[in-house]
Amino acid sequence: MPEPVKRNQRYMPGLDGLRAIAVLSVIIFHLGFGWAPGGLLGVGIFFTLSGYLITDLLLAQLSARGEIKLGSFWLARARRLLPALFVMLAIVLAWVTIFGPAQPDQFRKAVVSAVLYVNNWEQILGNVTYFARFAPEGPLNHLWSLSVEEQFYIVWPFLLLIGVKLVRERPLASGVRPRLALVTVGLAIASSILMAVLYHPSLDPSRIYYGTDTRAGGLLFGAALAMVWPSRRLSRRITPQARNTLDAMGVLGLAIIAIMIWRTGEFSSFLYQGGFVVLSLATVMVLMPLAHPACRLGTWLGVRPLRWVGVRSYAIYLWQTPVIVLTAAHAGDPQDEGLLRKLLQVVAIFAISALSWKFIEEPIRHGAIGRFFARRRAVGWKWETFAPVMRGVIIGAGLVLVVAVAGMAGLNSASAEGEQIRIKEATAAGTTKPPPLTPKQASESTNTSCKAVVHIGDSTSEGLISAEYLPIAGQRIEARYGEVGVKEVHMEVSGARSIEERFNEEPNAQEVAEAWKAERFKGCWVLALGTNEAADVAAGSNVGERERIDKMMAIIGDEPVLWVNVKSIVPPGDPYSAENMKKWDEELHDACPAYPNMRIYNWAADVKKEWFIEDGIHFTSPGYAARAELIAQALAHAFPAKGKSEGGAKSCLVS
Repeated sequence: MPEPVKRNQRYMPGLDGLRAIAVLSVIIFHLGFGWAPGGLLGVGIFFTLSGYLITDLLLAQLSARGEIKLGSFWLARARRLLPALFVMLAIVLAWVTIFGPAQPDQFRKAVVSAVLYVNNWEQILGNVTYFARFAPEGPLNHLWSLSVEEQFYIVWPFLLLIGVKLVRERPLASGVRPRLALVTVGLAIASSILMAVLYHPSLDPSRIYYGTDTRAGGLLFGAALAMVWPSRRLSRRITPQARNTLDAMGVLGLAIIAIMIWRTGEFSSFLYQGGFVVLSLATVMVLMPLAHPACRLGTWLGVRPLRWVGVRSYAIYLWQTPVIVLTAAHAGDPQDEGLLRKLLQVVAIFAISALSWKFIEEPIRHGAIGRFFARRRAVGWKWETFAPVMRGVIIGAGLVLVVAVAGMAGLNSASAEGEQIRIKEATAAGTTKPPPLTPKQASESTNTSCKAVVHIGDSTSEGLISAEYLPIAGQRIEARYGEVGVKEVHMEVSGARSIEERFNEEPNAQEVAEAWKAERFKGCWVLALGTNEAADVAAGSNVGERERIDKMMAIIGDEPVLWVNVKSIVPPGDPYSAENMKKWDEELHDACPAYPNMRIYNWAADVKKEWFIEDGIHFTSPGYAARAELIAQALAHAFPAKGKSEGGAKSCLVS
């Protein structure tokens, strides 16, 4: 909260310190530091803080004037929020237009929904899910929270006025409105109950995490505080004991927030069954001394470094996800970044945010737009009347806008081609002809009868074809297939891919298989699927394991199919836990006797613990090198060029 432009408004530096804590926790979360899995709770702190400040402002205006000037309120919000947002969107859109967005349709929708402040509902309707946590994050995914706040800014003044009229309460001399506060607390509790009712430990929490109705509780708890703790009516004249009590309460609130950031995460059932209420109440405990002019906690949190971050927290929040995602080394996954890269990302976030504050937000807050048009009216719009610096700004902004608009037009036209076109293009791009075998390889290898292979996989197959994981081409799976006699390989690999569910409008496994059947493909199939199947079923999908297997086999028909079973070392309680992977493998094994053309490579028996990376699901470079070789050998043993196939009606397993 920067210092107010109007002198009749009180500046509370401690609130900037709290903003700094909130935005820094969000950055830490997005950078993937495991010691702060609850860093996402910084958004909840922002909600409660915003609810308090906005309601405090509206009630002060109502008390002073007897009315709320909605037009002036919304215009002030627009001046504060829109310019920095539009600049960020234009630059990010230009960036992905030049360097290529991973998900064009999804990105286009994100831009439009961000401008309209409905990004949270767009993500809900687009099935952007926490359980697809191994797919790259979008550079605009974080804008859901700004949409929630903006929707609150639009609706809340009306509800507040309705509440004031219905309650018919004359405020106390101190400005306190206890009955109105109780009604608001009731609404906050109703929102929290809705969250708890909709939550199920085995279902995807995205709907309740992103929903305005289920997240309104945090905003409303802050609003209720403003009704009983108006910042302009708080007096410095309190006893030392009262001051110490307030400061101690604020410190306790900060401790609760810190523990929650340390010990909870987006999969914690506690969060959705009362945890967000605890967070809101802890934030209220901190806000009370921060807003009070007699308390020392505001001075402690208002130290210059925290205040600097807090003043720029809006720009920092806007830019942190785009910077982290677009400068990631491994497909937008911050979990894989080294410490040096993360430090450079933080520096970039702060530098861009400082520029945004100095040249966009702060000038506009002090009337730069009005002064600009006043000067244009005085001197005209001829090019020579602009200062050289302004000409450079106009040219630079024009170039960015041209690229951004061209990008949006291109994305629109790309999406108009339809899903089948996208699938066919992906199919063609995935075709690889392996290098020829050396004489030694030809003599030592067990060859397969499969001359053409379609390999459909999820993120556990990405390392099989990655030059970063496997810099030696001969270690990658295309070459390994070539060693066992495959002449043509079609790699269909996509992060978060599932048989049933779709992520970011990428085709699911059924759609990929259908596209190849439509192309009259004849050959063998390798299905390295199941990791996301196990998690999706554990998360409450109404499509079970066996139904998923049967759907894929029905599409493929009687052509040879090698399934690769799955394993993780994730502990119980997580959708990707080892026990859920084992359930999938059992279903795969039970289904196999029904399909004479089906075999299963028992990867779960061969994979070594040291091949797993920290997430317990994906693999190291040695792990991917072994996985590529073993899958290719399993294909040869399952469908050999000569001799009898391994596996059969009893076990179906090959090694």
